[in-house]
Amino acid sequence: MVGGVSTGPGLRRSQRTVGELRLAAKVAWMYHEEHRNQPEIATELHLSQSRVSRLLKLAQDEGIVRTVVQPPQGVFTDLEAAIERRFGVAECVLVETRGTEAAVLNDLGIAAADHLTATLYGHEIVGISSWSETWLSGVQHLRPFRQPVADSIVQLVGGVGNPVVQTQATLLLDRFATLTGAEAVFLQTPGILGDASAREVLMNDPAIQRVTALWDHLTVALLGIGSLEPSPLLRESGNVVSDELAERLGALGAVGDVCSRFFDADGRALAAGIDGRVAGITEEQLRRVPRRVAAAGGARKLPAIRGALRGGWVTTLITDTATARALLDGPEQVS
Repeated sequence: MVGGVSTGPGLRRSQRTVGELRLAAKVAWMYHEEHRNQPEIATELHLSQSRVSRLLKLAQDEGIVRTVVQPPQGVFTDLEAAIERRFGVAECVLVETRGTEAAVLNDLGIAAADHLTATLYGHEIVGISSWSETWLSGVQHLRPFRQPVADSIVQLVGGVGNPVVQTQATLLLDRFATLTGAEAVFLQTPGILGDASAREVLMNDPAIQRVTALWDHLTVALLGIGSLEPSPLLRESGNVVSDELAERLGALGAVGDVCSRFFDADGRALAAGIDGRVAGITEEQLRRVPRRVAAAGGARKLPAIRGALRGGWVTTLITDTATARALLDGPEQVS
């Protein structure tokens, strides 16, 4: 914050005398521009310290002191605020990035790690989309907390598939739990089952219910936003939809998904015969989570990110500045 002193003709006079306003301006100048503390000002001007404090307040009330916020390089407060207003999210975190999709992923991972460091405080129950490449990057960039900040780190969607990829998801949860001092809670199931009856049987298993019971008590959900065209990680995870189902979803207007819950360009959920087969958190459970933090960016995911924002799927968005500007260029529409 930069304090500036103005005594020009635009000053509001109200019922204050010129002498009082002059003294307020003098005190404000010494405090803001000369960086003198209140006891020093009081001594030099032969005033009580309480009088100095009142004069500083008067300088603010009368417009003598005007506060200007100048964001440092790499901080995009205005752009973040514009996204928050347009889409009604509680917070937007932006990072400037250039280069390939891999570079965007790395930079978003750094921003995601910084956000977690600043916002996890203690006894959190954190759900995480373990097939999100962005959160995988974020956890890799995260440093250990000095004291425990979470009780449980819970997997939100199953996905037993390629053993190599499954190992990545396991390491993500395990490392995140270690860094936060929490217990890692795994969902050891396929992400998408063959039919609804198979899902029902599986989700009634006592071992699985131990995991799913935590979904109703989540304080934070860390989410990826998937495009209709799956990432390589998701394609190998066991969660990828068949080509036939992807075609059906596309015909219905699907643009993306959160935790394998697909939605259209306006963020409306699309069942399309898949919801009853997903071994993962339901839309209703997800929307009850107080903080739903999505980390996603890049041109390929723009329609999905816009749909997720319009549909109110997330409360906090971590993305890149190019994506943010593209989101603001689109038509205004919030569900």
